[in-house]
Amino acid sequence: MSIAVVAAPGPALPERIRELIERFGQMPERFRQVPRLAAFGLLPWLMLLAAGQQTPWVVLDLTEFAALLSLDALLRRRSAAAVWAGGAVALLLAGDALADLACAGPGHAVLAAVVMACCVELPLAAVCLLLGREAIRS
Repeated sequence: MSIAVVAAPGPALPERIRELIERFGQMPERFRQVPRLAAFGLLPWLMLLAAGQQTPWVVLDLTEFAALLSLDALLRRRSAAAVWAGGAVALLLAGDALADLACAGPGHAVLAAVVMACCVELPLAAVCLLLGREAIRS
């Protein structure tokens, strides 16, 4: 059922979401580079976390790094399995955003977590979902 919902918008999706999917149609080819660029963009952050001995966050971000590179490899092969990898990456990123918000201290830490979630993690999760959807369409 989840493949059908991702592959072809049906009556289960609200009308507005179906309109957006149809209006945007296929994603531009340059969006296929997003998972690889995001993975390599994580490397400096991973080094900072490792230097600060933030082991749980290092493990989470290493998992995201591996998932992003896996999605990139599947997209390059135009594999139908990219839909699952896109969903896994989106789930990891959404979980990371939620964990950041839940663990943020008061004041500026909450603001930083909200900005990271809204400007980086959740938009990247949406792009990965759409890339996975495109993989089964083409």
